Amino acid sequence: MTMWGGGGFGGPMGGGHTPGRPGGNLPFAGIPSELQAGVDRLLAEEPEHPEPDVSFTQVPPAADERRLTLVRLVKAHPLLFVGSVALVAAVATAAQAGPKLTELAIDRGMTPGHHDLAVVGLMAGLYLVATVVTALSQRWQAKVSGRLAAHVLYDLRLRVFAHLQRLSLDFFTEEKAGVLMSRMTSDIENLQQLLQDGLWQFAVQALTMVVITVILFTMDVRLALLTVAMVIPVLVAMSVWFHRASARAYQRVRDGIADVLADLSESLHGFRIVVAHNRQRHNVVHHRRVVGEYRDANVATARIGALYGPGTQMVGILAQGALLAVGGTMVIDRSLSLGALVAFFLYLNRFFQPIQLLAQQYSAFQQGNASVLKLRTLLETAPTVAEAPHARPLPPIEGAITFEGVTFGYDPGRPVITGVDLAIEPGQTVAFVGPTGAGKSTLAKLITRFYDPTSGRVCIDGHDLRDVTLDSLRRQLGVVPQEPFLFAGTLRDNIAFARPDAPDDEVRGAVAAVGLTDLVARLPDGLDTVVHERGQSLSSGERQLIALARAFLAQPRVLVLDEATSNLDLQSETRIEAALDVLLEARTAVLIAHRLSTAMRADWIAVVDGGRVVERGSHADLVAHGGRYAAMYETWIRQAEPEEDGPAGIGPAVPAGLTAPVGPAGG
Repeated sequence: MTMWGGGGFGGPMGGGHTPGRPGGNLPFAGIPSELQAGVDRLLAEEPEHPEPDVSFTQVPPAADERRLTLVRLVKAHPLLFVGSVALVAAVATAAQAGPKLTELAIDRGMTPGHHDLAVVGLMAGLYLVATVVTALSQRWQAKVSGRLAAHVLYDLRLRVFAHLQRLSLDFFTEEKAGVLMSRMTSDIENLQQLLQDGLWQFAVQALTMVVITVILFTMDVRLALLTVAMVIPVLVAMSVWFHRASARAYQRVRDGIADVLADLSESLHGFRIVVAHNRQRHNVVHHRRVVGEYRDANVATARIGALYGPGTQMVGILAQGALLAVGGTMVIDRSLSLGALVAFFLYLNRFFQPIQLLAQQYSAFQQGNASVLKLRTLLETAPTVAEAPHARPLPPIEGAITFEGVTFGYDPGRPVITGVDLAIEPGQTVAFVGPTGAGKSTLAKLITRFYDPTSGRVCIDGHDLRDVTLDSLRRQLGVVPQEPFLFAGTLRDNIAFARPDAPDDEVRGAVAAVGLTDLVARLPDGLDTVVHERGQSLSSGERQLIALARAFLAQPRVLVLDEATSNLDLQSETRIEAALDVLLEARTAVLIAHRLSTAMRADWIAVVDGGRVVERGSHADLVAHGGRYAAMYETWIRQAEPEEDGPAGIGPAVPAGLTAPVGPAGG
């Protein structure tokens, strides 16, 4: 595909047309004829997928309902949970029949002077039956627990994602994107491994130890007491140490992988800046340090496991030696049968096998438990801008905006806005101007209720924004940020983002209103052209135009433009001035302006400095007043004047964008 001038769509867009070939310059994506019959059979067997019934509310669940535990996760599916428990009991019980059958075969069919092949054959047959029952139980247990894990993780992913949609803007400002990705990926994957295999294996082995202990006491109380007295205290002490040490170590592991993903995400998203400033080597060194800390955390967990596993194995070997000495003496004294001693050995060996397996499964259990703690912390994070329980829908508004004694700070101890009183009439266009950090964008964020004021209130048509539902408020507001965000999908999807069901004629009307018609016409698939992630295949000006079209199509009653023309060149800015007139007509509009050419289009201007509105009035009135705005305007005019050494015949040397020296977007 040809690269368009002006930084437009560059490189292959994935959807261009090549004459005589469907699919454009993409490789053939149809179904080969030899595979069509198989595809038709699969489609015929495909079940119906009805429209999902998804309900979303801005009100988070109560604190006790938000608390995430493994028990609460699995009990949400009671039939699968009960089935898994029953099958775990079947596996743990059926698998222990072998040593008892061996004892019976020895004592009743293999004693000196008394050989009974029928008894031996019967015991062998029963052993085979017990093995088959155990295998079938294990198969069904794996199948049922796998289904349970799939359902639980489906619910959990939706729950975490819905909670992220509910959280406030400050949460995403303070939290790294990579850390959040680790919650949705590695943490949930750890839970999947735990629920699908580890948790139930843990239950099987623990129940196996209980069953074996009961069987040992029914066989011979003296040997059982000797075994328990020697083994259990040591194992309990070692297990308590292992639990505490591994819990700390796996917490480090979860923190470490979150740091690795966060650093990777930041490096990938900022790759252009990395290359531009030749920071590759520095980034590699920094990432090596982050990965090294993650490696050290894993080494610590391996060291703990290396101590616990062989330690328990040594205890088992010593216990077997003691059993041989004591049990052998009892056999010689004829107070214990040979078959019982053999069964004791088999059961004791099986008693320590679960301990070894538990040590292995405990790693998965601790990883899953650490992930549960991380996810629990996330789900217990309450939105700072919460919808009040008594909130009512905001009725259709005219667009009157009032600030009444508003004070706000991102850090409550350091206010950014102090005692602001301001009234904007319906249909007025107001521009906020002032130096960087003065509080202009903060005022806009309070209007859209991205934040709530620390004191005072912000109202629309007399309704305190804290008393209305967020959904009804945001449906009547439109926001065009300085850095527009485009999502992966088609151009139409991005323009109709707020109204996915908008008819094509309205979408094309929005395209025409903001001056995107030429761009859409030269794209290979028009509105169906695929936009790359974050709109990287578009120039910054084109992304901004799409954001304006998105706002136009949403038809909001109140529109906030946070320096929406700052990324446009002079030609593009001139082209959309008429579109802005159409967009702002009969709407209340708030412009965060750094170009005075944008501010002068407003009905009146508010000069913000130090968190206060220090001047307000029309452009002419403020210039005549001779205050701060007049000084800004004078500087802007002076910069726009022709330079004495400017090339003859070309016209005045004008600074790019006629930008007033009030800093980049922010404040």
